[in-house]
Amino acid sequence: MNLQFLGTSAGMPTRERNLSGLALSLENERGWYLIDCGEGTQHRLLQTPFSARSLKAVFITHAHGDHCYGLPGLLASAAMGGRTAPLPIIGPAALADWLAVTWRCSGASLPFATPLVAVEALPEWSDGAVQVSTLALSHRLPSFAFRFTELGRETRLDTARLEAEGIPQGPLWGQLQAGRDGEYAGRLLRAADYLVAASAPRRLIVCGDNDRPELLAPHCAGVQVLVHEATYTLEQAARVGPEVGHCAAGSIAAFAQAAGLPNLLLTHFSPRYQSDRCRSPSVADLEAEAAARYRGRLFLAEDLARYRLERSGLLQLLA
Repeated sequence: MNLQFLGTSAGMPTRERNLSGLALSLENERGWYLIDCGEGTQHRLLQTPFSARSLKAVFITHAHGDHCYGLPGLLASAAMGGRTAPLPIIGPAALADWLAVTWRCSGASLPFATPLVAVEALPEWSDGAVQVSTLALSHRLPSFAFRFTELGRETRLDTARLEAEGIPQGPLWGQLQAGRDGEYAGRLLRAADYLVAASAPRRLIVCGDNDRPELLAPHCAGVQVLVHEATYTLEQAARVGPEVGHCAAGSIAAFAQAAGLPNLLLTHFSPRYQSDRCRSPSVADLEAEAAARYRGRLFLAEDLARYRLERSGLLQLLA
């Protein structure tokens, strides 16, 4: 599983950070998935290998503008680029009215369908490559997280079971390994019964804005990576008050430590935190606060940074 950030800023862009957007792709699978689409997302895409024509689905965590104002432009550009395949949009039901008004006021039309799957009533979504479940969060508007689980994992032959059942090694083993049923001593052997997953499924959670990390606790089993906002430090969060509905770096780090999550990937930084770590306040303040409370692998996302979740469950920053 590969991640590339298209934007990591909260509320408004900075010189270095665009608004929220994240590209998710799977090895050996054509196409990719977009999670959130802040203004300027399509400009960031020009600096990546991803195109709107190969986009498989769009996931919008909530309807605040810094997470969705780039969507009409991206869809219009996809139309101009020749896309004709339907493009599912999984997000808040309110997006349907907003997009309809946008197309009507601008006189635009799309040569492809954009079926909106309302996240409020969606327990799961799948396209055969990934399975996506939705989790309700806490924010000023309805906000959601998406848990992605890879499907179609590599399998290996359960040789211990074959040996225990007295089935000798030979061409039949290869037949079962290839997924084809076979027969031994008049008995039907179903390949599915002798194939086991070579590794645990890779699974990650990508969150929208959320001021209550504990809501994620029932959904973290088997999750290797949590992508979550860290808009403020604890001190700044206390100053702005709970009305903003955002999470501090220290709060999400403490949750990740308690939940035993092996990789924590922070994003959605307030513009007040500069990218230059030699200036103050900067993202270094967010990192220090999180590192003091979390002992796993901690990453602070940067625009266009690429990460790979290995089959081992290890998250790697790619050069």
